[in-house]
Amino acid sequence: MLILLINCNNYGFYLAVMAGLAPEGSQFDAGKFDQKMNDLIAADGDEFWTSYDEVYDSFDAMGLAENLLRGIYAYGFEKPSAIQQRGIVPFCKGLDVIQQAQSGTGKTATFCSGVLQQLDYNVTQCQALVLAPTRELAQQIEKVMRALGDYLGVKVHACVGGTSVREDQRILSTGVHVVVGTPGRVFDMLRRQSLHPDYIKMFVLDEADEMLSRGFKDQIYDIFQLLPGKIQVGVFSATMPPEALEITRKFMNKPVRILVKRDELTLEGIKQFYVNVEKEEWKLDTLCDLYETLAITQSVIFVNTRRKVDWLTDKMRSRDHTVSATHGDMDQNTRDIIMREFRSGSSRVLITTDLLARGIDVQQVSLVINFDLPTQPENYLHRIGRSGRFGRKGVAINFVTKEDEGMLRDIQKFYNVLVEELPSNVAELL
Repeated sequence: MLILLINCNNYGFYLAVMAGLAPEGSQFDAGKFDQKMNDLIAADGDEFWTSYDEVYDSFDAMGLAENLLRGIYAYGFEKPSAIQQRGIVPFCKGLDVIQQAQSGTGKTATFCSGVLQQLDYNVTQCQALVLAPTRELAQQIEKVMRALGDYLGVKVHACVGGTSVREDQRILSTGVHVVVGTPGRVFDMLRRQSLHPDYIKMFVLDEADEMLSRGFKDQIYDIFQLLPGKIQVGVFSATMPPEALEITRKFMNKPVRILVKRDELTLEGIKQFYVNVEKEEWKLDTLCDLYETLAITQSVIFVNTRRKVDWLTDKMRSRDHTVSATHGDMDQNTRDIIMREFRSGSSRVLITTDLLARGIDVQQVSLVINFDLPTQPENYLHRIGRSGRFGRKGVAINFVTKEDEGMLRDIQKFYNVLVEELPSNVAELL
């Protein structure tokens, strides 16, 4: 009940007085109260889970099935990332896990490996359910799951909105091992009894913080009510806000928590540079000068607004540069086609907003350009993590105006990195 009252000022003030957080007769500061309550909940939460500190330096040491290892190596992984070194084994042991690490650090492959290791491939029934906040991310997880499980014969299906309900029902009726989906469509399939929960033994929430900020909490609860009582739960999240913590309390049984601290987030392998463009209006010419370099490889260009995606796309095309663009105002079908073209390599330069900064892995991307610096330092890793994912090499180039200099300093401090000025031989670095 306490959590429901936090933002309700009269009750909040009453509680604050009762809790000794505000003297009677004083002005109630809702922001400070929220923070204090969050701290109390978080402190309480610390006793709820135990930490898990075993580290495995190689995939071979994790006791994984031979055919799963084959899939991992065929996918291009050589050495596990920080979250994979800590997170795969406890999930494989059947423990409830809370794993906290930024996007781009290999979370998807962590829970995919844990799921694939535990499936009974003789039973063609849904045994694992993975929820994600966006259709793109759900489809991406499906691809990773399928690729890693290639030698295991895994059957995976993505249940997402904007696709045919009948087709979902047909595929589910033929039998799958894993369903990955967005909460709305998954709940719909459970409600229609097209997705049978009886065999589900693993439940994964990916990007739990993002899912809750999009208001999926009620749907997640509704889905959980329909699942078997004895079920392994994995919560994967970049941050653990109080709502995510509340979910862990309701759903989980003695979870272990694996936290990859910010300074362990691997930006190694990604060379980071800045270009001093001084003025906003000089960015376009700078980008066009770089275009020939961009076309060497696949690259993603990030801007901060949907309107700017359209503006920059028009400007580039008017100068005869071939670019693709995607943002949240486009209908799902258009976005799917654009991403397919980009993944296949037929389109080489993609202009987008932070919509794509979480969890979309395009294997060949080795250059990211921040045409606009992100407004939050946290999003910097989400963005440049598009390149150099899982230990592959990559380059990030940041366009910096006079106004951006403070943000660039913040980013360098936040990740403890040095971003150097772009050298003239950038093409040799790709």
